[in-house]
Amino acid sequence: MRSIVWIHADCLRRDCAAFREYPAVPALFVWDDVVLRGYGLSLKRMVFLYECLLDLDVAIYRGDVATEVRAFAVLHAATTIVTMGTPAPRCATIVADLRTTHTVEVLADEPFAEVPDGVDIKRFSRFWGSIRPQVVRQPLQRGLFDER
Repeated sequence: MRSIVWIHADCLRRDCAAFREYPAVPALFVWDDVVLRGYGLSLKRMVFLYECLLDLDVAIYRGDVATEVRAFAVLHAATTIVTMGTPAPRCATIVADLRTTHTVEVLADEPFAEVPDGVDIKRFSRFWGSIRPQVVRQPLQRGLFDER
């Protein structure tokens, strides 16, 4: 069984389970035309994502994600597409589409934080506001004459 790894924006790091479990498998990222047109990503956010991608050994494409992932799988004679789980509804739609033609293995990763139900994950500031208390420690309050 030959595999490829599809990396999306919620797993842009070398230590994600897909890279750990499939270290020698061809991998790709697809700039999603739907997201680029309709999600209002700032240039700053896109540059951040691109810089993260440059640290990974992935092919970078742009277009319809399912179409590009399928073409990459065909190029590498892969029958299985490996990706990471995410709460993003767009990724769930793409995974369902890919499952019509390929076996898709969705790997779980240790969660960064527990995301409360109903959080608007399309807006990073709302998402971050809901999880910030779990991941950022409040600085200790020091008196004026305390040693530092």
